[in-house]
Amino acid sequence: MDIVIRQALAAEYGTLGEITAQAYLGDGLLTFGEEDPYLARLRDVAGRAAVSEILVAARSDGQLLGGVAFAPPGSSFRDIAGTDEAEFRMLAVAREGRGRGAGEALVRACIERARALDGVRRLVLSTSDDMTGAHRIYERLGFTRTPERDWEPFPGLSLLTYGLDL
Repeated sequence: MDIVIRQALAAEYGTLGEITAQAYLGDGLLTFGEEDPYLARLRDVAGRAAVSEILVAARSDGQLLGGVAFAPPGSSFRDIAGTDEAEFRMLAVAREGRGRGAGEALVRACIERARALDGVRRLVLSTSDDMTGAHRIYERLGFTRTPERDWEPFPGLSLLTYGLDL
């Protein structure tokens, strides 16, 4: 399958929001399922597009397979990044795009964007312990665990962190 990585179009935000929401729901990553308050944030692609770069993976026929938010230095969408770091968040791939390289292609695009930015020395991310498929991608691409940066956005939700020196 040919996969193209590009910036999301505003007309695709609804579709990408639903792909993101369904990926998190389908993988059992939301404590309260359909009632989880984080679901609204996952669906709000327009909100994150205002403060980050939204990248999508699409088939050659245009069907979206997934997306990610890339947050460069200065973006208010960063959770853990320092001043000389970029961060990516909300990596999500639809079921039909999994195992076909869409997730890895999106992460590679984030790496390329971070390397292209002057003064950025590292790309970082947060992930849950349950996202083992994503962990394999990160480790295959050279990311290493940074347990000293692990954090809890709220009590009971522990997030692991990874970083890639550029």
